Amino acid sequence: MTQPLRLGIAGLGTVGVGVVRMIQKHGDLLQTRSGRAITISAVSARSRDKDRGVDLSGYIWEDDPVALARRDDVDVFVEVMGGENGPAKESTEAAIAAGKDVVSANKALLAVHGHALALAAEASGSVIRFEAAVAGGIPVVKALTEGLAGNDITRIMGVMNGSCNYILTRMENAGLSYQEVFDEANALGYLEADPELDVGGIDAGHKLALLASIAFGTQVDFGAVQLEGIGAVSIDDIHHAADMGFKIKLLGVAQMTGRGLEQRMSPCLVPDTSPLGQLQGGTNMIVLEGDYVGQIVLRGAGAGEGPTASAVMGDVMDIARGIRISTFGQPANTLRRARAAQAAVPAPYYLRMKLLDKPGALAKVARALGDAGISIDRMRQYDHADTAAPVLIVTHKTTRTALDEALAAFQETGVVYGDPVAIRIEAV
Repeated sequence: MTQPLRLGIAGLGTVGVGVVRMIQKHGDLLQTRSGRAITISAVSARSRDKDRGVDLSGYIWEDDPVALARRDDVDVFVEVMGGENGPAKESTEAAIAAGKDVVSANKALLAVHGHALALAAEASGSVIRFEAAVAGGIPVVKALTEGLAGNDITRIMGVMNGSCNYILTRMENAGLSYQEVFDEANALGYLEADPELDVGGIDAGHKLALLASIAFGTQVDFGAVQLEGIGAVSIDDIHHAADMGFKIKLLGVAQMTGRGLEQRMSPCLVPDTSPLGQLQGGTNMIVLEGDYVGQIVLRGAGAGEGPTASAVMGDVMDIARGIRISTFGQPANTLRRARAAQAAVPAPYYLRMKLLDKPGALAKVARALGDAGISIDRMRQYDHADTAAPVLIVTHKTTRTALDEALAAFQETGVVYGDPVAIRIEAV
């Protein structure tokens, strides 16, 4: 008779409780589909006394997650505590050293220490699976490591933080300022305890770094991700972008170029008719492009108890079935250290500025762009009630270096009021 697969769950927050609840509810279904029973031996969390709305009385309690990771009656260590260091790292290392398999929802841990952990796991004969660490219930890690394994991946692109997408779409739909929606989202509990992890692009940057490692066969390098959050996006930018046929999204893009591996997480404009442009609320969307498959679009819930627990259980089921895949899709010692691209590939840009009501103002701006080698695709000027008129410009493809040269030259024209806004337009 096949032995049960025994889990030790470290962390009983939203995700951990969701995993417990799923096993309790779907135990028979999981056994039928995997060929063996999935059971929980022991759990660990900060507080024993907290009411978590689920019966934990049948499981051994360990106060120390490291002790949980080393238990003889645990086959798979499920780490859903979070944090790139501290107990999460120590207990994951202990599990690997003890020959346990690891299922993790911890994007920060893997984005920072993933390569070292993968090397250790392969040396001990363990596997690390982390579907739940990226895009919640969307099976994008499995898609890259399995379904698209025969493809040369050319680009990964997507909205990978539901909180930011909620803020941007709420601003547009309700006509509210960034600060108003930020305060609303924070009060509703949509943001991390440190909101900068969300709105600063850090959370999404962790996810992008993990996907880039799989896609391009490189050592995960979160430090090379160019990060820009959404705090500078105004309601005026959202309205003006919409007027010109675009939506603003916090967009992650990774691609291998002649300049090296480009990884960036920043606000971008996308066509409003594109799948990314139509994405609403807290939903995530990942676009994968491969040389044989073309473009694949994956859309779904990026967070929450159900979707994330579903992703954890998908990894557990693979282990139960005997499916053992290298952490980043190929042996860790074959992952190369990528050269970080120092500049992004050329792209069109959206520019918003205010021009003083002076003769030849537009001509001076156009000349500054031309001197930097930038041509104008289209331009729009709005009525004004004071001495400065809002002007929008969409450029043809250019480099950020050339654009920065033009922006610096704007300040010498004497006709630009305040600081211009520049947002990249991404081809979808």
